[in-house]
Amino acid sequence: MSTYIITPSSDQDEQVKTFLESLDVPFIKDEETLPDFVLEGIAKGREDIKAGRFITFDEFKKRMSSAK
Repeated sequence: MSTYIITPSSDQDEQVKTFLESLDVPFIKDEETLPDFVLEGIAKGREDIKAGRFITFDEFKKRMSSAK
C-alpha cells in the first residue's frame, strides 16, 4: 500500500473527493488549522504593520551586522 499526500485548492477539493470515492480509495481528510496563539500572533503582526511598527529587511541586516 502507498500513501499520497495531496493539497488540493478549495476549487479542487470536491473533485478530488469525488474521484477517490469513485475508485473506492480510502482517504482521510485532515482539516488542519493553525493554533490560536499563531493566529493571534499573525493578527498582532498585521496591526503592527498598519501602525508603522516595522523595519525593512535591509535595516534588520544592518542592525544585526553592527551588533557583532
